[in-house]
Amino acid sequence: MIRRTALAALPLAFLVALAPVAWSGTAAAKPSTQFTDQDKAKLTQVETYLNGIQTLKSQFQQINPDGSLVRGTFQLKRPGKMRIDYDPPNKNFIVADGHFVYFWDAEAKEQSNAPIGSTMADFILRPDLHLSGDVTVTSMDDSAGVLEVTLVQTKDPGLGRLTLMFQEQPFTLKRWRVLDAQGATTEVALLDPQAGVSLDDSQFYFRDPSRRKERD
Repeated sequence: MIRRTALAALPLAFLVALAPVAWSGTAAAKPSTQFTDQDKAKLTQVETYLNGIQTLKSQFQQINPDGSLVRGTFQLKRPGKMRIDYDPPNKNFIVADGHFVYFWDAEAKEQSNAPIGSTMADFILRPDLHLSGDVTVTSMDDSAGVLEVTLVQTKDPGLGRLTLMFQEQPFTLKRWRVLDAQGATTEVALLDPQAGVSLDDSQFYFRDPSRRKERD
């Protein structure tokens, strides 16, 4: 169960828009039929690219809603697995094990968790990714060699918006931006992402660091 105090203390890094609180600033979803054929071709390119990623590892730089900057390592193993570790002295981390997303708050020495399906992380972690159905593309911007695609959950757009930013030559995911249910924005830039790397499954399970120290 998610604890609000723990989440407030934890700098969320990735595709997480957890709190089911209606946000009055969320616009209505724009039907995909309003996009041009060229737009639809770009969306197909995005789907093909993301579905082609089985593993990904990258250093990242995160700008938090308060303007603070943190860095760390992001690892993805589709379907269902993800890990985010922050660089020292920040000891917080996030792990998705295929069923739940776990958030470790190092200062409070406690974990919070939520089903993957209740987070925006579900979109990129699912085995078969589509920009339709339970996900709605609300806007696209294609300029200066960068394609931006903004998504919401179709049934509850108030949970937040996810904007994916792709470098077009070569076509690569470079950034994303999350606008959460409270209207706060977090932006993450991938630094030298590497796809198709070998990643050990054991690191995609939550292990309580405080219990590990007690055993030592």
